[in-house]
Amino acid sequence: MKLTKFVDKLPIISTLEPTKASNRLTYYEVVMKECWHKLHRDLPPTRLWGYNGLFPGPTIDVFEGELVHVKWINQLPQKLILPLDTSIHHLDQMPQSRTVTHVHGSVTKPDSDGYPEAWFTREFQETGPDFSREVYEYPNNQRAATLWYHDHAMGITRLNVYAGLIGMYIIRGEEEKALQLPSGEYEIPLVICDRTLNPDGSLYYPSGPDEPIPGAPSPSIVPAYLGEAILVNGKAWPYIDVEPRKYRFRLLNASNTRTYRLSMNEELPIYQIGSDGGLLRKSIPTRQIVMEPAERIDIVIDFTEFEGKSLTINNDLGEDADPEDQTNNIMQFKVTKPLTTKDTSRIPKHLTHIPSLKQNSINTIRNLKLVGSEDQFGRPLLLLNNQLWHDPITEKPQLGDTEIWSIVNVTNFTHPIHLHLVQFQVLDRQPFDLEKYNEDGSMIYTDAPIPPAENEKSWKDTLAAPSAQVTRVIAKFEPFTGDYVWHCHILEHEDYDMMRPFTIVDKEEPGTS
Repeated sequence: MKLTKFVDKLPIISTLEPTKASNRLTYYEVVMKECWHKLHRDLPPTRLWGYNGLFPGPTIDVFEGELVHVKWINQLPQKLILPLDTSIHHLDQMPQSRTVTHVHGSVTKPDSDGYPEAWFTREFQETGPDFSREVYEYPNNQRAATLWYHDHAMGITRLNVYAGLIGMYIIRGEEEKALQLPSGEYEIPLVICDRTLNPDGSLYYPSGPDEPIPGAPSPSIVPAYLGEAILVNGKAWPYIDVEPRKYRFRLLNASNTRTYRLSMNEELPIYQIGSDGGLLRKSIPTRQIVMEPAERIDIVIDFTEFEGKSLTINNDLGEDADPEDQTNNIMQFKVTKPLTTKDTSRIPKHLTHIPSLKQNSINTIRNLKLVGSEDQFGRPLLLLNNQLWHDPITEKPQLGDTEIWSIVNVTNFTHPIHLHLVQFQVLDRQPFDLEKYNEDGSMIYTDAPIPPAENEKSWKDTLAAPSAQVTRVIAKFEPFTGDYVWHCHILEHEDYDMMRPFTIVDKEEPGTS
């Protein structure tokens, strides 16, 4: 249904207050529960699932090195509010309202990482196979950065996230503070996602493909889904009143499938200052920013010369876009507020030093394919290295080793690939002849390796692996041993079955490569 744009004011996401705090640690409790929120002026309230009953959940705001404990409490109803395909991962044998929270980008021990099988329910004793814990520990011994948290339960992540289980997690540091970037009320998190809303306000999510597959389960998982409305901080196409000054915006793409190509009208430049793993080496003025699902982009926009004007963030849908598609806009800025104080914030040219991992000794090089296939019903089945989730673990980096992962995409579209625990660096991408590969399996490169874009020359935990390209990343696997996962962050792919475990093992263990 069509909704009028720019009629709802942008909500400012609340910051979570600790339950207890001391010099040693900060303790939070977060309750996952059903809630109702108006997502647009012209719609009734929408039934959602939210952290602390909010959509998005409250921002967890911490400092580098601050030890944080979070008790994630499941008080959700027993049944999902969206169509569930029980034919995958033996979901017919599991309770529906399972959750496990993953802080995306966090460097933490395996039992606090949100392992997909570490789910729990409202009745805590109904847990997965000996992984679950009640209180999760986040040491935050990492760079200041914009992270986020979301549900990660096996086989239903797409449904729990779409229902509303998302929130931001910000780590702050002294280096960043010294740069005099816009701060306080002039620093605003923007959680961007897409949803389809029925006329009664309820969420719509497909119960199967547009063209049903004979013999396939019903409901049936779909390989991708794009919502019809763009939500920012829980409102469809909102606006915000701003002063004629510089603002910092922390952007998160929290959509299941959608990639955004963002730009401002009036050809207003966007200054990107950060990415998944924190500050870039230098500020990058740009006219367009591409955001894959789960990526974070930290930007500064200077409204100084636009007093009295209305500006929009737009989303480039391409030349062949459906004229009925409303998702070409994100939100609106109205430069109507008077300047309250002199703007002394800066957009520094140089931001931070990022040492290159290429100087490390390379212990292992892995070639890992992104593969398309079909299941027994003829449904698309996307796989990593042609293996299912429950196949034996094949990636076993040794603690402290530096590895290069060459991600070979032999499917016909881009996948956003996410590694848990580690931040990596992009080395390059090299195109190859996909048609020739599909004919006889030969790898014929069609061009020289392409260096990463300027805004990828930093620390990343999620990156675009384009079709018919080999994308090479380098990572040092530390500081913990144990079981983690890597996966495509198109959530429909992750759930079935484009996710694999990897295990970081001690150096003493033989046969680990």
